[in-house]
Amino acid sequence: MSASINFSGQAQAQRLCFRALGGNGIILNSLPSKISCQLKQNTSKIEHHGISIRSLAKCKPSTLVPSASDDSIEIVPFSASNTIREFYACINEKNLKRLETYISDDCCFEDCSFPKPFQGKKEVMQFLEQLMTSMGQNVKFSVEQVCEGDKFTAGINWHLEWKGRQVPFTRGCSFYECSLEGETLLIKKARVVIESPIKPGGIVLTLLKNLTSLSDDFPKATEWLLNSPHVISTFLLKAYTIFLAPFVRPILAGYINMWNFIARLLGIAFNILINILKIFSK
Repeated sequence: MSASINFSGQAQAQRLCFRALGGNGIILNSLPSKISCQLKQNTSKIEHHGISIRSLAKCKPSTLVPSASDDSIEIVPFSASNTIREFYACINEKNLKRLETYISDDCCFEDCSFPKPFQGKKEVMQFLEQLMTSMGQNVKFSVEQVCEGDKFTAGINWHLEWKGRQVPFTRGCSFYECSLEGETLLIKKARVVIESPIKPGGIVLTLLKNLTSLSDDFPKATEWLLNSPHVISTFLLKAYTIFLAPFVRPILAGYINMWNFIARLLGIAFNILINILKIFSK
């Protein structure tokens, strides 16, 4: 049984590394990229344009791409898609220590559900730790598709599952940009877009039509607003504080108090039921 290894022409990665199945170490310096791995071989042949290895064994972190046949393996430069898959595997396994090894020190993680991105490894890891805690033990990311682009970029579609069943309104897509630091491919930038549970449908198109009409009628005002987007948020916040907050806050407070009262009643009823069951079980 023989295996054939082909090197990709991508010159972006300075180092290549691949997995095989364990054995003696061999270093190949005759190629443009430095490759270091462990393999167990019966017969090896190094040529000017390629490498033919009879028996492959185990190797360190890799970007192996299996071919159509079982006895042919293609080695490609570091792959962003592999890094992203490992990233989600760490989240599903709740392996925070291993997850940290895939995040660069200057990582920028933008989740569109939050008002501002998480800057730096510390903030990103705090967010990911909270995410894993919120997911519990049974909720997992299910990766649907991964599309890899140039310069260590990748896009991914995913959804959340609870014990293998898809959770409604949890579909999302994420875009990642990785950077090669030493011999490791790390996540440098991320943007996450999550499905909204609110489905306004045609209302969005109607609002878009009205907004574009106003923008065309008042181009100068539109340019001013686009150049100063914080003005809109400040105006809306002041309008809410003046006109809506005096009415909304009491309603929200009453709503929260009502549910707290219901929760206490249910707790008391549950304790009474347990005590009754204990009496009859004696």
